[in-house]
Amino acid sequence: MTGASSPSFRAGTIWAITLPAMVTNVATALIGVGDMWIVGRLGDAPTQGAVDIGARLFAMLFTVMNFLKTGTTGLVAQAGTRVGEREQAAVLLRGLTIGLLIALLLLLAKPLLLPALLDVLGARGEVLVAARSYASIRYWAAPGVMLNLALVGFLVGRRRMTAVLLFEVGYNLVNVALGLWFVLSLGWGVEGIAWSSLIAEYVKLVAVGGFVFARMGGPVLVAQARDRSVLQWDAMRRFLSVNRDLFLRTVVLMVALAALTRLSAERGAVTLAANGIMYQLFVVTALLLDGFENAAQVLNGERAGDDDREGFAAALRAILIRGFGTAALVALGFVFLADPILASFAATDEVTVAAHALAPWLIVIPFAGVASFVFDGAFVGASWTRALLLSMVGASAGYALALWLSWPLGNNGLWLSFCLFLALRAALQAALLPRLLRRGFAR
Repeated sequence: MTGASSPSFRAGTIWAITLPAMVTNVATALIGVGDMWIVGRLGDAPTQGAVDIGARLFAMLFTVMNFLKTGTTGLVAQAGTRVGEREQAAVLLRGLTIGLLIALLLLLAKPLLLPALLDVLGARGEVLVAARSYASIRYWAAPGVMLNLALVGFLVGRRRMTAVLLFEVGYNLVNVALGLWFVLSLGWGVEGIAWSSLIAEYVKLVAVGGFVFARMGGPVLVAQARDRSVLQWDAMRRFLSVNRDLFLRTVVLMVALAALTRLSAERGAVTLAANGIMYQLFVVTALLLDGFENAAQVLNGERAGDDDREGFAAALRAILIRGFGTAALVALGFVFLADPILASFAATDEVTVAAHALAPWLIVIPFAGVASFVFDGAFVGASWTRALLLSMVGASAGYALALWLSWPLGNNGLWLSFCLFLALRAALQAALLPRLLRRGFAR
């Protein structure tokens, strides 16, 4: 099948991956949103700021390892058109092995890494005390997070989006239910939020791991696990090369996001809390539109595996069109709902006023970010990870310049710079694309 396939392929297949991915991603984002809402019922701005600091700390610490998911997805999708399920199982085993090693390193580094990250994020005073309590508990979710990233990446690469959706929704329900119980009923405060996230992560691991083994080829996985060549250096080299670039790219992204948090913290607890709410709504927006990235990872990965340049370009165009249409709908929703949503999350009247002043940026963000999300997926699917890294570095340099130039604009300057960062990423990726297409396909 080539890129000239029928419109029903382009529409039906894209939405079959995108819609479950959207719901899955939003369910994932609701974990952070739910935590912010629950702690907001306590009516204390420093505590709400501490949960935001803690959530962003683990966005830095765990999301920077998201290369395990994205890298596994792209390689599994390519293997599906070239080799089949044995190589897909081998990719999963490599991902699980690397995940366990990373988790071990993170746990060993905890005494040094955790205080350093809290300092980087600008936690001070009461916020620091509460954030330290939250982070010291949730940190122990590291092994579960690493293994879940590889397992979910495998399922996405196999187009099992409905299963991924059900697992993420279940994880979210467990997390929110435990958070409500621990915080509002038992009075555990910020520690209750951390315990709910920790327990939910391991519940998810048991569920996803059992499903993959029982329904997705347990005997093949066992056979590949017994094959020593699967984890030998020659076999691991491509996996590590792809994931090295994705790791570095994500590190650069997390530094950019940490700068937003650090500069927010320097402006006081009210600004930190308001920007924390805005950031969580950005995450919801990004993960909703990120459904198109999932579609690009799978469909463009399959076309790359089949050396189908025409199909690759056609899939990319079709996904971009649908992505911008959906971004317009998201922006329209914020036109009518931004103010009441922001007010519902604010812990105090001062936070409400500060958040409302930023509402227009919620309309800009979907358009600024959607193209870069789709390009991310296409680049990952084709394993063009070095180009992905270079475009992120270039956009981050522009972001740093924009932060410096827009400092006199106050908090609005922070969000203007962030939107420019998102748009610049897409512009650089689009500029690199023609050369990558010429070099990446034989026909």
